Amino acid sequence: MSFIDDFLASWREYREPGYYDSFDYHWTMTVDLDRCTGCGACVTACQAENNIPIVGEDALARGREMQWIRIEKYWEGDFPDVKLRFIPMLCQHCDAAPCETVCPVSATYHNQDGLNAQVYNRCIGTRSCAVYCPYEVRYFNYNNHHWDAPLEQQLNPDVSVREKGVMEKCSFCIQRIRQAKDVAKDEGGRRVQDGEVQPACVQTCPTEAMAFGDRNDPESQVSQIMSDERAYHVLEDLNTAPSVVYLRKVEGDVV
Repeated sequence: MSFIDDFLASWREYREPGYYDSFDYHWTMTVDLDRCTGCGACVTACQAENNIPIVGEDALARGREMQWIRIEKYWEGDFPDVKLRFIPMLCQHCDAAPCETVCPVSATYHNQDGLNAQVYNRCIGTRSCAVYCPYEVRYFNYNNHHWDAPLEQQLNPDVSVREKGVMEKCSFCIQRIRQAKDVAKDEGGRRVQDGEVQPACVQTCPTEAMAFGDRNDPESQVSQIMSDERAYHVLEDLNTAPSVVYLRKVEGDVV
């Protein structure tokens, strides 16, 4: 068997459905669109927690925005009976992520917790992952950013400040996940309990539209929400197996 055959065989095993269910955790987020008001609190919390810079008006006008989660707005219906809809869009942490297979230096990979992780000091900025991401949730650092005083005092010491030339995206606040796992390990090696980990966006949502937890735990909140008849994945036909589950908005008695 040639090297290519060996590679393809391992790749197929790696992509086998349910592969990540064999690990201890499979972190998942659910978003109830019936509760989301589009307030943007999750966007602000994510920016503060993960040291996301403000790029300024000029960069924004050139399409060089930097935000790990955005609130997409769209109109539904025909005039005059139209309604404004919201959907928070972030990295879907796909189990079959196209961005992982295309990266030439394996800067993005799937870790043991079902997260689509990013190694900043390995990234060489080809932006291939951004091209292959169907959700358009990967961002490129065009500049080295700075925080004017006193804004530098709010920087989170648990999160690195990314430099020019690397890609970045939502990490499900992996620093919080690691902290919870370390605490659980110190307390006799127990499992992380449901509710002990909350990304900044989930913690901040005023309507509790977002939930986070381990879907390998059948008693967890996200496991129960995922069984709701309103549950679906964005761009489900692509078969990327996302770890973000949305719940359709309810209109009266109609889902």
